[in-house]
Amino acid sequence: MASLASMSIPLKTEVARERSEARTAWLLASPAIVLIILFVLLPMAAVIFLGFTDFQLGIGKFRFVGFENYAHLLGDRTFKKSLWNTAAYAAIVAPLSIVLGLAVALLIEGETIGRSFFRTAFFLPVASLIVAMATVWQYLFHPTIGPINALLALVDIPGPNWLGASGTVLYSLSIIGVWQSVGFNMVLFLAGLTAIPRELYAAAKVDGAKSSFDRFLLVTWPMLGPTTLFVTTISVINAVKVFDAVKTLTEGGPNHASEVLLFTIYQEGFVYMRVGYASAMTVVFLAILVVLMFLQYRLLDRQVHYT
Repeated sequence: MASLASMSIPLKTEVARERSEARTAWLLASPAIVLIILFVLLPMAAVIFLGFTDFQLGIGKFRFVGFENYAHLLGDRTFKKSLWNTAAYAAIVAPLSIVLGLAVALLIEGETIGRSFFRTAFFLPVASLIVAMATVWQYLFHPTIGPINALLALVDIPGPNWLGASGTVLYSLSIIGVWQSVGFNMVLFLAGLTAIPRELYAAAKVDGAKSSFDRFLLVTWPMLGPTTLFVTTISVINAVKVFDAVKTLTEGGPNHASEVLLFTIYQEGFVYMRVGYASAMTVVFLAILVVLMFLQYRLLDRQVHYT
């Protein structure tokens, strides 16, 4: 009996210690939990609620309309156009920014002179506000005095109206999007490259991987799997969330050729004051993001994690 009593005392002490640690953990996490509830969960619940109403800014009364807003979305040509433009923009910007970000990271990692300078130079677009850079891009893409069309004229190629023609405006915005995203992806890939043990490259060289390309396929690319998954996820989210470049440079024109989903939501909610309808669009937008993230992790997670 004495031995059982002596064993129960440490057990009670261990349970008390675990409870104390749990209380401390909840206490430390409580500020973050409160912020998430106030600025993420409650606004999301409000958006879902307003999506079932006809609420308009400036009008105090509103009524529940059920799925009327969502039914209207199915026949809204502007919404369909913005959805298509968003998908096309993401399909261009996300892959290019990932590939170019990895290429720049590999070049900088292999460079011994001026590495800090190139890191800063390529990361500069990330720190720059697109609103501040809008004047520069408008000048670069100007149909008559822009340097891009001037270079094309040197080889007898007629330069288009990059931001003013329906056929080229989305590609022009995609160029700006890639310019913005490459530096951020580069930093993430550099972090992944730094974490790869150098011994693996020596072992691969001993095993017959003589060229840099062989070592990239055997060591670098497999070891960058988790980093690539994270970069892909972030790149797709940022591409789908494009707004500032459209608002600053094109206002969705010409003829809705550059109107993207977030810009349409902004127009409906803050220009036309139809908050209920804009909330329904926002719910669809969030659902698209959730589906994209689920598919990415479903398809890629098993390929990049080996345990």
